[in-house]
Amino acid sequence: MSWDLRCTGVGKRYQVRDTPVRRRLRDLVVRPMRDMWALRDVTFEVGTGEVFGIIGPNGAGKSTLLKLLSSITAPTEGEIRIRGRIAALIEVGSGFHPELTGRENVFLSGTILGMRRREIAARLDSIGAFAGIGSYLDVPVKWYSSGMYVRLGFAVAAHLRTDVLLVDEVLAVGDAEFQARCLRRIQELRDDGVTIVFISHDLGTVERMCQRAILLRSGRIAAEGPARDVVTRYQRMVTDGDLALQAPAVPAARPVEITSLEVLDQAGRRSGLARSGDRIAIEVALSAAAPFDAAVVQAMVYSYEDGVLLCECSTPSGGMTIPHGDETVRFEIDALNLLPGVYTLGAIIRPHDSERAVDWWFGRTTLHVESGPGTRGRFHLPYRWSVVGRSEVGALRTR
Repeated sequence: MSWDLRCTGVGKRYQVRDTPVRRRLRDLVVRPMRDMWALRDVTFEVGTGEVFGIIGPNGAGKSTLLKLLSSITAPTEGEIRIRGRIAALIEVGSGFHPELTGRENVFLSGTILGMRRREIAARLDSIGAFAGIGSYLDVPVKWYSSGMYVRLGFAVAAHLRTDVLLVDEVLAVGDAEFQARCLRRIQELRDDGVTIVFISHDLGTVERMCQRAILLRSGRIAAEGPARDVVTRYQRMVTDGDLALQAPAVPAARPVEITSLEVLDQAGRRSGLARSGDRIAIEVALSAAAPFDAAVVQAMVYSYEDGVLLCECSTPSGGMTIPHGDETVRFEIDALNLLPGVYTLGAIIRPHDSERAVDWWFGRTTLHVESGPGTRGRFHLPYRWSVVGRSEVGALRTR
């Protein structure tokens, strides 16, 4: 397989001073330096046209690695090789001048990112429409809200023509509708064959967007492989309270496992995008080592920000039989009553007479809801309306 990005034995070392025991000026001057490795022995390869994920807890070295890949800083050891033109969506909007208008900053930022002036001019209308700032394009950016500022920065970077794109948590900016727009843009770039390195805490998006991934822990690679397997490893480590680098223990055999949790849009396509009021379906895929009787399968929707349970779908409380092999439980929802926002889905399978789950799935399936018709308020309420004659007024109150 041809590759566009290759890291071999990459490490990054910083020198920091030891904390002084005594607070005297002499101690502050002469206290020794020590080495602190943010990354060590990182080796991986990203194929041409591949979407490659990087996940891990805070402080694992993800942002340091991205800075090395984008040449913001140089590695202490090892080698990084990149083929083709590279662009990074790291700190969108960086380089904007507050006294310049949005239009002028588009040309300034685009030039900094390596675009020619005629390229910027040809894409100016598309950039403005993507950012959704309307007539504010000719207003100095010092008057922009933080959301407008970030949207314009992302719009510029997202319209680069590049071979390799580095993405760091940019889908966490802006409102829900803009996040969905960003996600669609990343998907378009992926479909156009752009090689993408994707760093995010949104495990659902990583699993859906990426073919392969690595898990970083304390500056080293703790796991590498298909994105779904790496995300599973990370979740098991977090759940077990074990984020060390030792080989994972062999998990205890479960009579039935949840193998995936996916959302189908109203066209029947597997998607992380939907609109308020759309007809959707939630599918919970199961794999049973033997027939499992009296099982209850539940799918839940949580708010992304604070993890509050918003709604739940469930099979009958009396239980159902899961046959040996693979089985899929589908919950069909006639109208998605969620307002625009970002949500996370979960699922469990349990015996009908116990609240203890046999298996669970959380934090890996993300749903971005866009605005639909009539989506003001706290929730979407499907309704019909008509004009009734005087004799029909109050008919719903009669028996």
